[in-house]
Amino acid sequence: MKTRTGVAAVPERMKALNAEEYFAVLATDDGHRPYTSLVAYALTADTKKIIFATPKKTRKYANIISSGDVALLIDNRSKRKKSLMETEAITIMGMAKPVRKGKLWDQLAAIFLLKHPDLEGFINSPATALIIVTVTQCVHVSRFQTVSVLDYIIEVK
Repeated sequence: MKTRTGVAAVPERMKALNAEEYFAVLATDDGHRPYTSLVAYALTADTKKIIFATPKKTRKYANIISSGDVALLIDNRSKRKKSLMETEAITIMGMAKPVRKGKLWDQLAAIFLLKHPDLEGFINSPATALIIVTVTQCVHVSRFQTVSVLDYIIEVK
């Protein structure tokens, strides 16, 4: 099987999956071993940030504090059982960090809660961290072999 270079409009596909899918698989670095977790997520309108929340007393949170390198897999396989060739997935790579309470936290929490209003109590708990992922690269795969890559340029402030 040969991989084909795709021409998918990756930001538009990210937005479409964000509208349809509520969960992503988060991969963190657990001492040079991959560790995965299921997270409820939200995408910012500019597609440059991913937001999720996690209890602070979890392995994924410790891994994020130790090494902010993360990847998230978002896919629509559960909706495509009869036609797997229509399944698509996006792997989003980036740098994650907790967000402190304040204006930015309020803005990101509003985006997250628009998609997940049932998690308001969870993200407002002092035991929960709101995490922001600055996206560095997205890899969109469709038809099992067509790959489109989007690299983001990170602004240094």
